[in-house]
Amino acid sequence: MNPRRGTRSQLLEMEEGGLRTSAPYASSAEIAEQENERSLGELEDRVKLFKRLAGDVQDEVDSHNKLLEGMGNAMDASRSMMAGTMARFTRVFETKSSRNIATIVASCVVIFLLVYYLAR
Repeated sequence: MNPRRGTRSQLLEMEEGGLRTSAPYASSAEIAEQENERSLGELEDRVKLFKRLAGDVQDEVDSHNKLLEGMGNAMDASRSMMAGTMARFTRVFETKSSRNIATIVASCVVIFLLVYYLAR
């Protein structure tokens, strides 16, 4: 009789057509099942973390898109205002006499000097 066979038979008990391990020893299938359950739990935790991170990233992207859209609208408004101002300046300089141009330039210089003096 093989000595290993005797110890193996002591570890295994027959139960309703299948083998069952004794209490202190677990079968490799049970060990694998427990390890799979543990790995599945870890995987589930990681998936939840990635899902939460993806949600946070989506929220951040949405807020940045709203900010950029607002900035774009403000830039469009500024651009149209500047275009209107430049059109008015162009009309003034094209249609008025040189005396009016000199008056405007002198006024701008005086305003600049006044702002410079007050800012100092």
